[in-house]
Amino acid sequence: MKAPRLGAAGLVAALLGTLVAAAPANPASAATDAATTTCVTDPAVPKRQFRAMWISSVVNIDWPSKASQTSPDRVAAQQAEYRQLLDLAERLHHNAVVVQVRPTADALWPSPYEPWSEYLTGVRGQDPGWDPLAFLVDESHKRNLEFHAWFNPYRVSMPAPGGAGADLGQLAPGHPARQHPDWTFAYPPAGVAGSRLYYNPGIPEVREFVQTAMMDAVQRYDIDGVHFDDYFYPYPSGTWQVPDDATFAAYNRGFTDRADWRRDNINLLIQEMNGKIKAAKPWVKFGVSPFGIWRNKTADPLGSDTTGSQSYDIISADTRKWIKQEWIDYVVPQLYWYIGQYPAADYARLVPWWAETVRGTRVQLYIGQADYKSGDPAYGPYWQNPRELSDHLTLNRSYPEVQGNVHFSAVQVRANRLGATDIYAAEHYSRPALVPAMPHLPAKPLLLPVVTRAARQADGVRLTWRQPADGVGPLGTATSYAIYRFDGTTLPARCATADATHLVDTVRATPGGVQSWVDTSAEPGRRYTYQVTALDRTANESPASPPAFVRR
Repeated sequence: MKAPRLGAAGLVAALLGTLVAAAPANPASAATDAATTTCVTDPAVPKRQFRAMWISSVVNIDWPSKASQTSPDRVAAQQAEYRQLLDLAERLHHNAVVVQVRPTADALWPSPYEPWSEYLTGVRGQDPGWDPLAFLVDESHKRNLEFHAWFNPYRVSMPAPGGAGADLGQLAPGHPARQHPDWTFAYPPAGVAGSRLYYNPGIPEVREFVQTAMMDAVQRYDIDGVHFDDYFYPYPSGTWQVPDDATFAAYNRGFTDRADWRRDNINLLIQEMNGKIKAAKPWVKFGVSPFGIWRNKTADPLGSDTTGSQSYDIISADTRKWIKQEWIDYVVPQLYWYIGQYPAADYARLVPWWAETVRGTRVQLYIGQADYKSGDPAYGPYWQNPRELSDHLTLNRSYPEVQGNVHFSAVQVRANRLGATDIYAAEHYSRPALVPAMPHLPAKPLLLPVVTRAARQADGVRLTWRQPADGVGPLGTATSYAIYRFDGTTLPARCATADATHLVDTVRATPGGVQSWVDTSAEPGRRYTYQVTALDRTANESPASPPAFVRR
């Protein structure tokens, strides 16, 4: 049965005016979210939780799985492959993807600064004949998945047989590193196994250049986040030292301790990149996924109860400072260890350390999960437990600072070894979830949607709603919608939307004021009540629409 249309224009306007007048200035504290502070919620179905998987392009780990396809349908094959990964994300109720778009000082878009990535065609610098980044963003948004563009700031090449990975002559013609060889160093030295090229983080022109190259993607594409991984200064190899004596002498900025200077070089990269992102697009989030140990307690009383490698010392990444200074919006420590039995880096010891580190800051904490280790005999017996990853997510519930997870990587999630993906998805991702709101980012209150029709049809219940014009540009404009469904025809209780028990879907906004969606899971003959809320670019939620009823 069709729901009655919701009054005349004057009545709707009066209703909207009343609700908007009551809405708080900060939309992140709108009534639908305020309930979560006082309502009893089910921890198994959180309303907000960041859920994503890393999609690596370097050496064709995840996407595209092949670079050397020469058939005429190469582009179609790569696009279909990406859509299949998004299908996986949807099935798992993920709400974001983190896609590597600059793996080795190259680009998965037509960059005026850097060459095309070899991982698209198998040839460095070769135009693939299309714009992958535009496609990646558009397809992700069609599924209402946030798109976080993953950049590697300083890596220029990957290892090659015989140490040829450090050969400038092997780079694409016109590569900036070939034009500025003084900007690079090889580590380990050229000719040594595992050698690769890096841009030198200590050279100011390098820092400016890599930021400019990455900002090109931020400015030209509708991305939702900028994401760095853990590659800053290279990880140590044997006894080889990073060859930056001359750089330190020329650009030390008064530092006498080289380790402190290197950390400051990376600090400047993080601080400046955040400033440039927010100046260009204030709603774009900036996150970093560091190695899981900042420092050990034995080296620093502020460190964790661990004995493993320390990112502060080995790759010059002072992640704790970035959090305390709030130079980043979110942090995803790579906690790629199991619970217990491993004193060097116990997952159960590291989660509380990171939770305490972000506490009192505006930086959100998500945990990097090692799906790639699950069921792989190479990583020992503890990773043969099919419940290990699900146990990680259960432990996270004890720490409210943990607001999500990112899984490494897409093909490993899909592999589902030991059935581990199925287990954690069933126990922790059984319902959709909104991404966590970021109240510190600028926003304007959203008006509530108005459902104009709720009617049964052959494939389910079709909802149609209108979003009043309530903003110009990305701020104050509905980007997506959340749809809640309740059994029976009754007014939902105050706490009804405090968790995801009744959240059935989220959908991307389409151009124009009229939106439509079909509930294909609605059972014939059952009575339902629906409410719709609007969400902006950073997932601030509007008040809920007046309820719409389906009586038969």
